Amino acid sequence: QAHLVESGGGLVQAGGSLRLSCAASGRTFSSYVMGWFRQAPGVEREFVAAITWSGGNTYYKDSVKGRFTISRDNAKNTVYLQMNSLKPEDTAVYYCAAGAPQTAIATMSKYDNWGPGTQVTVSS
Repeated sequence: QAHLVESGGGLVQAGGSLRLSCAASGRTFSSYVMGWFRQAPGVEREFVAAITWSGGNTYYKDSVKGRFTISRDNAKNTVYLQMNSLKPEDTAVYYCAAGAPQTAIATMSKYDNWGPGTQVTVSS
């Protein structure tokens, strides 16, 4: 399985932007799905976005549509999450995950490979 490492987190003011990266090493598969999840203190981990390696199909949590964009560079085995118009409620640890879900792409249990996370803090 692939080893995943996130980067790009940090502190930003409301309305600002950040781009997260998830670098995958080891074997990856064209049929795999790469997802971003986030977890804030006292809140359950939630789905943010996902993309398929082969077709580039994208999926988003409703609250980030129009603000976040997920993309991938297959040659570099890297997935990105461009986050614009950030809000304080976006503050969380963001996790990259890999899996091969047939259905229910937004379900956390469908992913079996996770990165250690990167902190995103948005100040008001």
